[in-house]
This record gives sequence, structure tokens and C-alpha cells, in this order.
Amino acid sequence: MRRAALVTGGARGIGLGISRSLAQEGYDLAICGVRAPGDVEQVVHDLRRLGGKVVYIQADVGDREARSFLVREAKTRLGRLQVLVNNAGVAPKERKDILEASEESFEWVFRVNAHGPYFLTQAIANWMIEQKRTSSGYSGCIINISSISATVASINRGEYCISKAAIAMASLLWATRLAEFEIPVYEVRPGIIETDMTAGVRPKYDALIEQGLLLQKRWGTPQDVGKAVAMLARGDLPYSTGQVVVLDGGMTVSRL
Repeated sequence: MRRAALVTGGARGIGLGISRSLAQEGYDLAICGVRAPGDVEQVVHDLRRLGGKVVYIQADVGDREARSFLVREAKTRLGRLQVLVNNAGVAPKERKDILEASEESFEWVFRVNAHGPYFLTQAIANWMIEQKRTSSGYSGCIINISSISATVASINRGEYCISKAAIAMASLLWATRLAEFEIPVYEVRPGIIETDMTAGVRPKYDALIEQGLLLQKRWGTPQDVGKAVAMLARGDLPYSTGQVVVLDGGMTVSRL
């Protein structure tokens, strides 16, 4: 039987790069997002052309009822799950200095980026444990997509940085808790990735890259992230639960 994966935010940007890589690996997919199903028909069609089953579930991971709906639909429509990729995330609607940022922005970003993935992981981890107990040979893993903003301070989007730091700690917590069930948990930490989320700051980062911000002088791509996730999902790093895979073109390498 084909393996199955759930990719949150899997129909655009980094999430779509992950979905494509897993589809190419032979996974059936459940992908979720906040857009209406009609708006992602072409994306779903293109993914299905790679050979597997693909279902789209409209759900906001930051909403409790929507999260429960997402889990129920994944169970009903896939029947099994070996890989969870917590990718869905948002940036602040307005970049504001931390001296001026609003509580409303903090609460919204944190709800989607940290609160939602934490409790989605709780629900899926329990399902994975159940599958492991009832299915001989079952193996699963959980992969959290964070950001270099987990450790690199940006004072005009503090709520985003704090939410990604929370994902980093959650990855360690879940890796520790799920070790007894042999379910590894990883964190993938992208840097400057070319997506619709970063389109508005393209000129800024083009200039910084040209000035030497990165060791590898190019934007990262969703495909770069997708390849890393596929590697982890395959089990290519079997002795490494709780570890961080940094995909930042060398940005965070300490240099003199």
C-alpha cells in the first residue's frame, strides 16, 4: 500500500514544493489550506498527474473546529498516515516595529504558526501511535517547517520570529515524547525562499544577496525545501530525531 502524507498549507509556496516532492516519491496526499476548493483545482490536478491520490481539505489550522475537521477528513479520505508536515504559516499583515506592534497581530500569527501545529501534531501523533500498535511494519514521522527567524531577530516582525522559535521548541518536545514509539520528529528551517509571501520584499533581499548576505548567492526555492522533506520522510537520516535541517544558503554561518 502506498504511504500517505498530510501537508498543511500544501497548495502554494513552500508547501506546494513539499507536496510535489512527496508526490514524486509515491505518496498519496492530503493537503489543506484556507482557499476554497475551486481555487486550487489546477494545483490538485497537477499533483494527481504525478500518479497518486490527492485530496484537498479546506481548513485553517489555527481554528480548533477546522483542525478537528481536517483530522477527520484525513482519516476518512486517506485511511492511514505516515507523514505529517506542519508547513502552514502566516506573516504579519503589517510589518511593525516591536515598539508598535499590536496584540491582535501577535495573537493571529501565533495562533496559526504555533498553536495550530502544536495541537494538530497532538491529534496526528495519537493517530500514528494507534496505527503503529495495530499495523505491523508501520513507520511514521513528523516534520515541522520553521524558519531562520527562529533564531535570527527581525524587530519589524517580532510575532513571526517568536512563533517560529515556538515551533523549534515544539519539535524538540515532540521528538522527546514520541521517541518511545519510534516516531522521529524533525525541524526544517528555511532561509530566504522565493514564494508569494516574500514577493513584497524581493528588491530588499535581491540587494542583500548581491552584497554577500548568503554564501550561495541565490534565493532558495520551494523545491529545495521539498527535497529536504522527502529525504527525511524516506528515512535517510534514521539516527537523528529532534535535529534541525537548515536550508539558508549559508546565511547563518558565522563569518569574520
